[in-house]
Amino acid sequence: MKKILIICLLLLGLTITYSFAQMGGGMMGGQKHEGMMEQKGHMMEHKDMMSHENMMGNMTDMMDQMSGMMGHMSGMMKSMPNEKMHNMSGMMKDMCSEMNKMSGMMDSGMANEKDMDAMHERMDEMQKRMSEMMK
Repeated sequence: MKKILIICLLLLGLTITYSFAQMGGGMMGGQKHEGMMEQKGHMMEHKDMMSHENMMGNMTDMMDQMSGMMGHMSGMMKSMPNEKMHNMSGMMKDMCSEMNKMSGMMDSGMANEKDMDAMHERMDEMQKRMSEMMK
């Protein structure tokens, strides 16, 4: 009789444990579910992330582009008329903004390809503006 009672209690304990797990952890279930949804969203976001080496290669290329543009700006500023100073100021603000975005990506250690492509497009646009200013 004791064996039957012990087996019934074990089965009851297993059933309660299983049903508790199926409910998602009881009172914490809603919070746990939200966390799982957030994790799934983060996993989807990480799918588009680029590798560290790829990100650093892209950042290095953009830094080289900016360095070249700064060299051109330095040469232009020696003989620049006042009316072009406003355009130069805008260009410098844009470059500063891009540097801040690059810094943020490097600080987080993550960048997705969409953001990196957009940054490359903005860099190309700045180079076109720079070549127009040199005319």
